[in-house]
Amino acid sequence: MAMPELKEEEGEARLQGQVDILRYTYNFVESMALKCAVELGIADIINSEGQGQPITLSQIAAKIASPTTNLDHLSRLMRFLARRKVFEATTEAKTGDTLYGHTCSSMWLLSNEEQSLAPLVLMANQPHHIASWHCISKCIMEGGSGFEKANGFSLYDVPSEISELGNYFKEGMACTSRIVMKAILSNYKDGFEGVGLIADVGGGIGAAVAEIVNAHPHIRGINFDLPDVVARAPRYPGVTHLGGDMFDAIPNADAIFMKWIMHNWNDEQCIKILKNCCKAIPVKTGKIIIVDGVLQPDGGGLQDSFVQRYDLTMMVQSSSGKERSEVEWKELLRAGGLSRFKIIKIPSFLSIIEAYPE
Repeated sequence: MAMPELKEEEGEARLQGQVDILRYTYNFVESMALKCAVELGIADIINSEGQGQPITLSQIAAKIASPTTNLDHLSRLMRFLARRKVFEATTEAKTGDTLYGHTCSSMWLLSNEEQSLAPLVLMANQPHHIASWHCISKCIMEGGSGFEKANGFSLYDVPSEISELGNYFKEGMACTSRIVMKAILSNYKDGFEGVGLIADVGGGIGAAVAEIVNAHPHIRGINFDLPDVVARAPRYPGVTHLGGDMFDAIPNADAIFMKWIMHNWNDEQCIKILKNCCKAIPVKTGKIIIVDGVLQPDGGGLQDSFVQRYDLTMMVQSSSGKERSEVEWKELLRAGGLSRFKIIKIPSFLSIIEAYPE
């Protein structure tokens, strides 16, 4: 049976729908092109060879660590990334050569910068991580972690024989932490006023709380995590490392700090953590500083699309993790014993959720 003829505007809408589905289907090409650019060190080459100025394809190729670099393939990669404004492409007036330079996007791919996303690009596109996405249908039908279904082990319990995977994960998480902490310390200065003792729950080796203490010398910090984690933590001025389990008890403090912790757990587990937090802080003056994603109803903000993507990422890479909307946060906090809260926007894909017992 032949399809009925469509009106012109219906035909355009249908064509747009086709284009959208094709784009979504091949969105992985952008990810892999970025991974390739990081592996080849293209951003670093432009930065060092051009000293801030655009350079030719031949100059880029000459610095790639291979004697058999395929210029045609490299040209097509650079054309693709330039079209997406990852790099800038201009034409040299005298020679007609295409010159490639930095953009605000490519600067995030520099490997030697403290504020770099290069480790995250490599982590997210590592084969074990990609494999977990092939199990998303099973996650929906059966529950559980797509990462475990695909790989046979948890992301948080990587076998020693593939320690490189664990290193990718640690470096990817560390680079995002540095970026988020800079946004927090630059935009939440008043939030630490009146806090004498702060406990970073799930603080890893203590880097985040050490930054808070360094920026606010009047504060003493507690880095709280599992005993085997804090055992590896270096010493930081003004920071005490304490081992324990947040599901059992949390050390007393004026304020509790939790960065990208709550999204790892389901509602029941989060409520238990929050109730333990409430026991650890003063009822009238204490507060919990949660740094986590907040899903927006319309998803139209600058960072919203990433939080939406990360919600599905948590679904496939953990057994219980999720991102939450403001309404979901409100219900969760209330169930955990926190009657008031406010959401503070910072220049990051995460927000600060400041919650109080009274």
